[in-house]
Amino acid sequence: MGARLATWIASRVGAAAILLATAAVAALVFLTSPAQPAASPTDGLPEGKQSTRVTELMDRFASGRAESAIIVFERPGTALTDTDRQALTALRTTVAGREHVGYLPPLAYADDGQAALLVVPLQADLPDDVRDSTVDDLRAVLRDAAELPAGLSAQVTGGAAFGRDISAAFAGADVTLLVSTAIVVALLLLITYRSPILWIVPLTVIGLGDQLVAKLLPWIGHLIGEPTDASIAGIVSVLVFGAGTDYALLLISRYREELRRTTDRRAALAAAVRAAAPAIVGSAATVVLALLTLVTAVLTSNRTLGIAAAAGVGVALIFGLIVLPAALALLPRGAFWPLVPVAGSAETSETGIWARVARLVGRRPVGVLAAAALVLAALGAGLLTTTIGLSQTEQFRTEVESVQAQQTLAAHFAAGSSQPLQVVVSSTNAQQAADIAGRTAGVAAVGRPEPSLDGTLTLLPVQLDDESGTPGADRAVTALRQALAAGAGADALVGGQPAADLDRRDANARDNAVVAPLVLAVVLIVLIALLRSVVGPLVLLATVVLSYAASLGAASLAFAALDIPALAANVPLLAFLFLVALGVDYNIFLVSRAKEETAARGNTRAGMLRALSATGGVITSAGVLLAAVFTVLGVLPVIVLTQLGIIVGIGVLLDTLLVRTLVVPALALLLGERFWWPSRPAPHPAQINSPRPARAEDLQQDQQRRDPAATGH
Repeated sequence: MGARLATWIASRVGAAAILLATAAVAALVFLTSPAQPAASPTDGLPEGKQSTRVTELMDRFASGRAESAIIVFERPGTALTDTDRQALTALRTTVAGREHVGYLPPLAYADDGQAALLVVPLQADLPDDVRDSTVDDLRAVLRDAAELPAGLSAQVTGGAAFGRDISAAFAGADVTLLVSTAIVVALLLLITYRSPILWIVPLTVIGLGDQLVAKLLPWIGHLIGEPTDASIAGIVSVLVFGAGTDYALLLISRYREELRRTTDRRAALAAAVRAAAPAIVGSAATVVLALLTLVTAVLTSNRTLGIAAAAGVGVALIFGLIVLPAALALLPRGAFWPLVPVAGSAETSETGIWARVARLVGRRPVGVLAAAALVLAALGAGLLTTTIGLSQTEQFRTEVESVQAQQTLAAHFAAGSSQPLQVVVSSTNAQQAADIAGRTAGVAAVGRPEPSLDGTLTLLPVQLDDESGTPGADRAVTALRQALAAGAGADALVGGQPAADLDRRDANARDNAVVAPLVLAVVLIVLIALLRSVVGPLVLLATVVLSYAASLGAASLAFAALDIPALAANVPLLAFLFLVALGVDYNIFLVSRAKEETAARGNTRAGMLRALSATGGVITSAGVLLAAVFTVLGVLPVIVLTQLGIIVGIGVLLDTLLVRTLVVPALALLLGERFWWPSRPAPHPAQINSPRPARAEDLQQDQQRRDPAATGH
């Protein structure tokens, strides 16, 4: 950032103009923000896959895209009595009369006689809120049913019930996340600044930015043609708070340093903005460009997340680098009370814990590097226990009725009964397809065929032995597709929930293979451009990848201890994206300062150790804060977000406390001037070995010599 712009931001006129413009833009966005675009049945499905094509074809059938709820009745340990069966018949009549319920087939009884199920088809193309209220109504009917004899349980599962329970998990999620995140950030800022006043400023600025992003998300949804759902909104909110607060910590830390060098607080603020801008802009550019690599994903939910999150980080950059300095410009030096930085006072970074850490790394870089590498390797060994793929009943962190009912159903019926496959085939090959499906391993039953409205296609419901999302269901879907392609023609398509789960995992595997290398390439290019070096960026990138492997391994061990059987299919890619992009942030903060200090001192060793001692406190605070903010995702009872929050939290702490603190400085010391190859920070003779000014007058002259433009109040 240029000296003139930095000086203008710190001036009275500039600060007032920025704050007024921010208020006006925020008011305009808040007043004009539209509703989210209407959801499409194919939202979140991978393009071109069979399950997506089946979903697109369902409007050609009378049943349309109707979902079903399944009521599971059970008398544990004993057979249903005649009284039970009569009560269930009466209850079926009651359920048939409820609003939005279609034709009910007969009750099905388990072979062991202990359970029965009733499929409840809902009307086609119900909006999500109507579907949810219909499921709630069914559950209320069962709770209040006088027909049910004592000891006979009744629970609702099936696709509609799972959808309802997912919606309930995200009910009020925006408020919960906002409040939890704000509390965490406020506490950590209060601890960091140890001031009853200062923490309010960054929290208010970043909080406003977060709410502005929340109002921009519907616009983004309309732009890309897909709504940004609650899970995307939650991840974006955490990113905005985390990134924005990191930028605020870096800027205010530099501002505090400059206040010790001059009595002119506006000159100090302008110098801080100009000095911190390259690292902050480079950091934000890295994260934004890394997120935008998700536009190459075939899974539409990944593309939507990438664009929304990139926009959120862009807003965090503007608020952290422009709006926050404008707000600080209106506050006196006393805002830092009780630890007000006084011109000429000693730099705490030269005597504190981080100075001691820097001296340790300087004395024993080989030993420090070996110890850190051993820790990373030990944590990375947890990758040997990592498995990927959760069944549908493993998606929730808390007990929900749809999962409990599914477990009851699986104990007495084929586990795949609640969500059958949907096979669409030409009517001329329908009987042949039904015969093939009946002979396929893993298929429990083939239901009644349904012709399309024009008679050219036939829909075959196929029940599997295994629950959707399990290895057995995946094998059955794959085998059925192969058998149908060989025997019933290439026009046979296999869709439905079990097929969609398999297609999403395949799409995630493809996105992992394509997006991950793109992320690494983008981050490397940004680092090369920022540092004008090749060796340093390669070293930084390698350390972040090692940190990701260690954090994933450590998280896998933690999940095993928590009885979480596997990672959700999309978690490794998102965790990789966030950890590489955000992990490089702290290395950018460190190495940018090291480059500046190397230029001032004339050698890499002195520059890196000075950068480590100067930035240790602020980067550690930023890392702990970001890790805590991501962990807040665990307040939602959805395993995917819990896993993502824990993995990113562990990874950020490793990057902050181990990689940035020990590994990178040790490697830089061992490489020496080769770290900056092929360039080298040009020394500034006027700054080499210059004594620290002791008097306010000398401080003012020194500031003007370093930054002639930053002299005005």
